[in-house]
Amino acid sequence: MKRIIPFIFTLFFLTTAFGQEKPQAFKDGEWLRYKMSYSGFLRAGSAVLELKEVDLNGKKVFYTKGKGWTSGMISWFFEVDDTYESYFDLDTIKPYVFKRKINEGGYKKHTITSFDYNTNTAYVQDFLKQKDSSIAFQNVQDMLSSFYFLRNRDVSQMKKGEEIILDMFLDAQTYNFKLRFMGRQILKTKFGKIKTLIFRPLVQSGRIFKEQESVTIWITDDSNKIPVKLKADLAVGSLRAELEAYKGLANPFLKK
Repeated sequence: MKRIIPFIFTLFFLTTAFGQEKPQAFKDGEWLRYKMSYSGFLRAGSAVLELKEVDLNGKKVFYTKGKGWTSGMISWFFEVDDTYESYFDLDTIKPYVFKRKINEGGYKKHTITSFDYNTNTAYVQDFLKQKDSSIAFQNVQDMLSSFYFLRNRDVSQMKKGEEIILDMFLDAQTYNFKLRFMGRQILKTKFGKIKTLIFRPLVQSGRIFKEQESVTIWITDDSNKIPVKLKADLAVGSLRAELEAYKGLANPFLKK
């Protein structure tokens, strides 16, 4: 359990993003809150994503902040308090600065990554290790900017079994991240019945997950493309994230 909870928080922020080019899938002021539960009944924690338009070095950019934390009985024996922040371009959505500050049962990490597009070099400051490093990159997204980058992609013509591949920059490395389209479904939620698109990120089977396709995510099949549910089948039990509240959407939240 100590490894599962923080891993799912990270996976949740990595996999909540699909969309189409027009209209814009998001805007300044968007706010999403999710509840996490273990094995369908035990509240495990919460996650919040918010988006604002701000100034960064004299340039208008989007700023997004993602927070995840444990609550209830889970926090009694293992506390998670994670914060992720990203500044990215209004039009191209390329990331400029990515911040990660986490505390997962005593395991801590505090880094700031700055992306220099003149040299295609990422400068990573590790405040706990007191170490700076420079890493070359090509066409990457950080963990949060990918959420918005993928939401503006056109997935309307995708066929079942097709994959989206994205290069993700995290912890001074570039990762190849794959998501497979599984089809469409009418999903019953607290907000009513919603048309959704189903995707599965390909994960490594073993100690945490039963199989490579153990994680499933449901995305609204409208112009917002926000995640409404995520389910992960674990080696022991299951973990689920569900949309609990929202505001500031760029487009109407369509319900069936």
